[in-house]
Amino acid sequence: MEYDVVIVGGGPSGLSAAIRLKQLAAEKGQEISVCLLEKGSEIGAHILSGAVLEPRTLNELIPDWKEKGAPLNTPAKKDRFLLLTETESIQLPTPPQMHNEGNYIISLGNFCRWLGQQAEEHGVEIYPGFAAAEVLYHADGSVKGVATGNVGTGKNGDEEGEPGIELWAKQTIFAEGCRGSLTKTLFERFQLRDGADLQTYGIGIKELWEVKPELHEPGKITHTAGWPMDQKTYGGSFLYHLENNQVVVGFVVGLDYENPYLSPYEEFQRFKTHPAIKGVFEGGRRLSYGARAISEGGLQSIPKLTFAGGVLVGDTAGFLNVPKIKGTHTAMKSGMLAAEAVFALFAANPEAQGAEAVGYTAAFKQSWLHDELHSVRNIRPAFRWGLWPAMIYSAIDTYLFRGKAPWTLRHKHADHECLKPKDECTPIAYPKPDGVLTFDRLSSVFISNTNHSEDQPPHLQLKDASVPIRINLEKYDAPEQRYCPAGVYEIVGREEGEPRLQINAQNCVHCKTCDIKDPTQNINWVTPEGGGGPNYPNM
Repeated sequence: MEYDVVIVGGGPSGLSAAIRLKQLAAEKGQEISVCLLEKGSEIGAHILSGAVLEPRTLNELIPDWKEKGAPLNTPAKKDRFLLLTETESIQLPTPPQMHNEGNYIISLGNFCRWLGQQAEEHGVEIYPGFAAAEVLYHADGSVKGVATGNVGTGKNGDEEGEPGIELWAKQTIFAEGCRGSLTKTLFERFQLRDGADLQTYGIGIKELWEVKPELHEPGKITHTAGWPMDQKTYGGSFLYHLENNQVVVGFVVGLDYENPYLSPYEEFQRFKTHPAIKGVFEGGRRLSYGARAISEGGLQSIPKLTFAGGVLVGDTAGFLNVPKIKGTHTAMKSGMLAAEAVFALFAANPEAQGAEAVGYTAAFKQSWLHDELHSVRNIRPAFRWGLWPAMIYSAIDTYLFRGKAPWTLRHKHADHECLKPKDECTPIAYPKPDGVLTFDRLSSVFISNTNHSEDQPPHLQLKDASVPIRINLEKYDAPEQRYCPAGVYEIVGREEGEPRLQINAQNCVHCKTCDIKDPTQNINWVTPEGGGGPNYPNM
């Protein structure tokens, strides 16, 4: 199947790029064929974020979004920023980046579903349930498009399944989200990370609750720092009151943590028991659960954005504004800028097969998006000094230098290199879940509606099957048991003296943490069959 543009990923960046391309074609009275692939069973099925939306880009893309029924139903009303100790909370001044006046608390999944409707009304062809599994190339090395994965080949690849589809395009826009499986291969083939800092990541874990009406305050926003993280580990929480007596609660842990005994999932469950937090959930009911890695490196970690035949947009490139705790408006803007550059490329050369849309990079550097990310570039890397030094530095950078300090702090260590050996660390005793406020992983995965066909090739691949026991268990006490928020990785056979790693791939919520944090980089996450994975409602 041939198109002018193929977009891989139905998140806010990919959908914004699709809409903008069609808008430009309509403005110029031209035709442009645009196809968007989404590996989830529907648009929004795999989308996970806090989320508070800054509508700046939406105002640019769809100025009449209110008339079109965009699901922005809860204006932000009240900001709180708390520093937690184990038993106390101290309210601090809300940093200016975290002021939310004019923003909206939303379900990003529902927002993307609405964006998908807008894209289809513009004539974009959207194919949910199709996972792009391979990048295709022309003989000259430029990107030709993508191919979807085979279906029904059996767990061992020994059954004849249905072959995937090749989608050819003059330009391919990669909008895979954090740690995109195809984007990783593009980094290597085109050396896109040369000259950029190492990317650093966090894992965000989230629950959606229905709470008692008397405990619900629509528009209330709370963020916390401190406990249960120690002074050296980056992390914090969010608590947002949506409409319909719903509250979202989540916790983010920087994946540069050192202690192999740390479990981001258990830290999140423990966080909910804090005296300043647990009251809102009293008598409430947990509705949904999910987890996703996020790119935290900021401006200095953004790779080269263009290459022959394609571009990178959204969190697959790393446009998150970490101090703001927002990435939707930045992802959408990157999609718009890429669309405009690709359209201009076609205008200059209608047969721009495999050309490079270099105008995208120039447009980014001249945009408010670049200015916004530049002003906060030093805050996340400052946290390698610890919580208090980082908070003091962040205040100086924000209030004194106003984001224009004459230096840029660098990211010098990949997250997988930061784990210390188990002998240098203290095990963490996490309390057992009570099934009321705190829960185990498997009950959480159940309400994420995660499902994979068991008779398919494994999408969690080990480069060397001996490494999990020979190195990870021996040196780090198998940290994959703890950093995975879905119970995918399990050491069995210890009692018999024959330990082995069991991979429960059917539990995978596609967070990509294993691909990032595995200390030996032995785990390779590839796309499962299209439609597999979580099906997040209202997340």
